[in-house]
Amino acid sequence: MSSFDKVIGYEDIKAELIRICDVVKNPEKYARLGVKMPKGIMLWGDPGLGKSLMAQCFIEESGCKPFIIRKDKPDGELVNVIREVFDKAKAQGRAIVVLDDLDKFANEDNQHPDAEEYVAVQACIDSCKDSDVFVFATANDTCCLPESLLRSGRFGKVIELKCPKGEDAVKVMKYYLSQKKSMEEVDAVAIAGILEGRSCADLEMVVNEAGIYAVFDGRDTITQQDMLRACMRLVFEGPEHIADEGVEYSKNIAVHEAGHAVVSELLSPGSVNLVSIRRYTGSIGGFVSYHNTNEYAKTAGALEQEAMRGLGGKAAIEVVYGQVCVGSSDDMKGVFKVVDKLVDDNTACGFETFTYSCSSEWLLANRNQVIAKEVNRYYKKTKRMLAENRAFLDKMAAALMEKKTLLQKDIREIRATIMN
Repeated sequence: MSSFDKVIGYEDIKAELIRICDVVKNPEKYARLGVKMPKGIMLWGDPGLGKSLMAQCFIEESGCKPFIIRKDKPDGELVNVIREVFDKAKAQGRAIVVLDDLDKFANEDNQHPDAEEYVAVQACIDSCKDSDVFVFATANDTCCLPESLLRSGRFGKVIELKCPKGEDAVKVMKYYLSQKKSMEEVDAVAIAGILEGRSCADLEMVVNEAGIYAVFDGRDTITQQDMLRACMRLVFEGPEHIADEGVEYSKNIAVHEAGHAVVSELLSPGSVNLVSIRRYTGSIGGFVSYHNTNEYAKTAGALEQEAMRGLGGKAAIEVVYGQVCVGSSDDMKGVFKVVDKLVDDNTACGFETFTYSCSSEWLLANRNQVIAKEVNRYYKKTKRMLAENRAFLDKMAAALMEKKTLLQKDIREIRATIMN
């Protein structure tokens, strides 16, 4: 059994860490081919993803004595601690120096990354060149770290950890559920989908909160409803109870949110994780949770779909009630921002709208006119799509009025009844 078995998911990163760990653990085996032990590795990413756990697994698997450095000293004193710890590690022989949250060693920014603490780390890593000391660093971000520290020869591997998605998220959710007593009805896949893009710590927090609901209500097991309540409260900031705003007002919200969800599902089936009329704290409406997409990998088609689903709420109100929706200001800001990317950044409507570095008043006015024209075109397409799929829209709105919150499974069932 490997120490890395404690890490759920992240199979590609674990494989790389295991390979590097084998070099640290068995340097003589690799020396036969003239392979040298790398001097260091850095894991970076948002808090709560398991960087410290992976570092601990690496230490256990290597069998080396660890020397850990954290920012627990006032500015100025940490430099001496860094030097002292590296000296002790070199005297030990085979050892690992762990630089925990390296980006917190100094209060620098990306314009001033040459703090004395980072200079000291660089010098100490260089001083270990002919020793058996390996350096393992973790960080939440690398923007404030000097490039000279991150170069090959110091940290030969800089690996980014991202929030678990897809199968990894499901594995993490199933693991946390296995630590609690839960009913078979709990759908780990559905809950993982709702929490897509959230850290492992967030997933664990939701499962624990669900357990609190179960015990407080006098039950011995966690149910799907407990999990949904925990997601709504902790992740989406939904209130425990919905104030009675009247049937017509609630129906208006249901139609609006159903419009967003229906457009998204028609354009990309399975794209909606959850739709609810439980309001965010301080918000006047409900919300829709979509599958996360990579901002840097979006095609023009994906951006167009994003614009149309953003217009879905406003269009649904007009289709159902024949009146202007007055609760879409935030939606419209988002839509215009997306279409701006298409028109300006991606020149989807021609190069004459590209502002680049200098912009004349005529160019800006022309660009804004083109953006407004494109938004109007997308809105007509969206409204027509909802009118042609009115049965789907009405059933979604009715289900929201009844259940308040719908999951992907519920949406599939609603659509199936229409198609049959």
